[in-house]
Amino acid sequence: MDALTALHNRVSTGVLTEPAPSEQQRQNIFRAALRAADHGCLRPWRFLLVEGEARNRLGEILLRAAEQAEDGPLSDAQRERTLAMPLRAPLIIVAITRLQDHPKVPRLEQHMSTAGAVQAMLTAAYAEGVGAYWRTGALAYSPVVAEGLGLAKNERIDGFIYCGTPQKPPRQAPDLAVADYFAQWSGQ
Repeated sequence: MDALTALHNRVSTGVLTEPAPSEQQRQNIFRAALRAADHGCLRPWRFLLVEGEARNRLGEILLRAAEQAEDGPLSDAQRERTLAMPLRAPLIIVAITRLQDHPKVPRLEQHMSTAGAVQAMLTAAYAEGVGAYWRTGALAYSPVVAEGLGLAKNERIDGFIYCGTPQKPPRQAPDLAVADYFAQWSGQ
């Protein structure tokens, strides 16, 4: 698939199954992340790959975080739902920003660079025929999750990218009118 076709047609694919992306697909997806816009060439992003049994361990971390947020145990249904979150896809990529003090690159721009890397991975996944979607939610920002994943004090999770084989063909991308989002500015 050519780049413009992927950029114009990429959509999130939410219902995923085995197998996870192949090694060649992964390399193409990961290399795309490394081309994200990056003011100051800080390369503020890093990524953790969670698959296999590690998904269950991630579920346990998410459960601890959710119970801490609720100041106590969850209901059985909430508990099962939380433990199952990482089982939505065979591969989860945790997008992390390593925040650095820099005189010209504010922390927000560092998060934006990580977001650009995630978008590049999502587009590359689409081009490779891999289903993928980006999720965050309150648990992504939990100190319990950060500690459980071994993040340093200057690191923040910017999202979980779920990857796998789509159970059905991707939906058609909406046909948005460019003129609804772009306008000429005359300087006045």
